Amino acid sequence: MSKFYLDAGTTWSKILEITDDNEKKYSVIKSSSLKDFQNIIFEKTTGHNFNHVQKKEHVNEVVALVKGCEHLIKPDGIVLDLGSRDIKWAKYKNDNFSDMDWNSSCASATGATIEMLLKFYNLNVSDLEFTKDRYSVTCGIFGLEQIMDDISNGLSAKVAISKFVHGIAFNAYNFTKTPEKIFISGGFCENKCFLDSLSYYTEVVSIGRFVLVDGLSRLPLC
Repeated sequence: MSKFYLDAGTTWSKILEITDDNEKKYSVIKSSSLKDFQNIIFEKTTGHNFNHVQKKEHVNEVVALVKGCEHLIKPDGIVLDLGSRDIKWAKYKNDNFSDMDWNSSCASATGATIEMLLKFYNLNVSDLEFTKDRYSVTCGIFGLEQIMDDISNGLSAKVAISKFVHGIAFNAYNFTKTPEKIFISGGFCENKCFLDSLSYYTEVVSIGRFVLVDGLSRLPLC
């Protein structure tokens, strides 16, 4: 029988199915659709929306991140995961886990704010382009105020949102203590404007949006 693992994000959820033949099948769904998976008992879950499903064990997101990235960033590396409502990173040094941090305040709603703005202005994430200008972004709400002010003064929505994304990238770089190289996991792996903005400050390696759910599968079963 297949085993299922769930990274239940605020907006998007990632599911890993491991079949009897040890084949891995990944999928991404809207978290609002988790109600359709109530008949599945997940081996392990992580994320904010785990209460909507049946599970054997719930795992802290940082634990899932650390386990999911270790084979990708060792012996020395730092991985950053930035989602809809928080930002977290974990670091390996000399093949061992050495440090981490997690903030759900100043990074709150960043991913969700970008999705909201793109939908409101009828833009796609692929429309955004790196700009050297950036907003001073302390949270999604303050960033939104700056965007609205500039757009009302004639700046295009595409440029304004790109400046906001650059501000998020700059915050992320400082939050991770200005490393020479950052591995990126999560949905922002698919945001080229963010990756290009972060690359303005440091070397960036994208390792995909399934790192946490992979980490769940690497942990011992209950």
